[in-house]
Amino acid sequence: MTPSLSYKIAVLVFLENAAGEHLLLLRAKPPNLGVWSPIGGKLETATGESPFECAVRETREETGFEVTTDDLHLFAMIAEKAYEGESHWLMFLFRCRKPIGGLPPDMEEGKFGFFSRDAITRLAIPETDRRALWPIYDQHRDRFVALRADCAPGQPVQVTVEEITPR
Repeated sequence: MTPSLSYKIAVLVFLENAAGEHLLLLRAKPPNLGVWSPIGGKLETATGESPFECAVRETREETGFEVTTDDLHLFAMIAEKAYEGESHWLMFLFRCRKPIGGLPPDMEEGKFGFFSRDAITRLAIPETDRRALWPIYDQHRDRFVALRADCAPGQPVQVTVEEITPR
């Protein structure tokens, strides 16, 4: 049985430069302290912020890069149960169609780097990103998929596809 934990709602934004390299953040804070991940953050639920609005805001706040909702493609929604045994997450994954011009400066959240898709496989990244998020990106970045992932500590991550839109 899944433990009774708090539920958090967040976005991840997959940004690329003109060369097709992915912008990742080496996180300086939990969750994901000390590992590389796409930018993102929690929705401001008190203001009724939508996932698209959150993706625009987080992109601006974390990178200084201005995007609009038209620049974003929602390619996945994933419900993560018991992530790190701490909380449940409902994650909205966006691919930005507009290339980012350069490497953002380091900030309180961490430092940035650009990486080829192949190089990401050799980086320190969260296990759920390795087993679920990046394969989802590779397979579904141009369409939409809804998934759930059981991330219970001590167990292998189990990912179940709930729906995939046609190409």
